[in-house]
Parts: sequence; C-alpha cells; structure tokens
Amino acid sequence: MSEAPTRSAAPGPLPGFDGLVGTVIDELTPDRVVAHVDLGPTHHQPYGIVHGGVYCTLVEVVGSIAGSLNAPEGKVVVGVNNNTHFLASMSEGRVVATGTPISRGRTQQLWNIDIVREDDGRLVATGQLRLQAIDAR
Repeated sequence: MSEAPTRSAAPGPLPGFDGLVGTVIDELTPDRVVAHVDLGPTHHQPYGIVHGGVYCTLVEVVGSIAGSLNAPEGKVVVGVNNNTHFLASMSEGRVVATGTPISRGRTQQLWNIDIVREDDGRLVATGQLRLQAIDAR
C-alpha cells in the first residue's frame, strides 16, 4: 500500500509509486473513488501489452484510498488481500478504475474495483481489495 491517505485527500495526481504509474484521482467520496491512468510503452511487459502489475496497482490504490475515507476515527487501513483478474489486453490508451464498497465493517472492508478502457467501456480488469483497520501510528 502507498502512504496512508488522509481524510483530506484530494483529486489529482498521486505521489510515490502510484504517481510513477501515472495514477490520477478523478472522484473521491466515501462511497466511490474513481481514478485513471494513461497507458503507453512505460507500462508494457516484454510482449508489448500493459503489465498486469499496473492493474493490481490500480486496485490497490483505489481500494486503499476508498477504505481510508471509511476508516473509524484513529484508524488507518492496510491491504491484506488484492485479487485482480485480467480480462482483456491493451497497449495504450486511458483506463478508468472505479471502486465501490462490498462491505465496510469496523475492522475489515472489502472493495470492488472495475477497470475499463475509456474509449469503448470494455472491462479490462476487475479486482477486490480486502483491508484491515489498524491503530494509526
């Protein structure tokens, strides 16, 4: 997980590893987080298509930020399981990742993240991120 986002997180580009991938937050509410990445050669694996780790990263960052907005007071969330399915390959273009809650408990949360190609709306990956709420340090 990237740096623990705060409740004051704002839409826009992200710092750290998430920023290196090119993740930009477009919408940020406790019920829905939307981000995009403009994909190209820097995201490719050796066969010229987007590396699956990019999609795993999007699942992790969108779910983690969404979970942080729903964490109980004095708690932060950490990812404990990222399960990402790759459904369609692509080489370039914008993908949009949308995170919505499946379950938001006091100690654990489960988020669904769908990643679609912006130009045609095709689902290219989908994942679930399970989060654990722990005491803030």
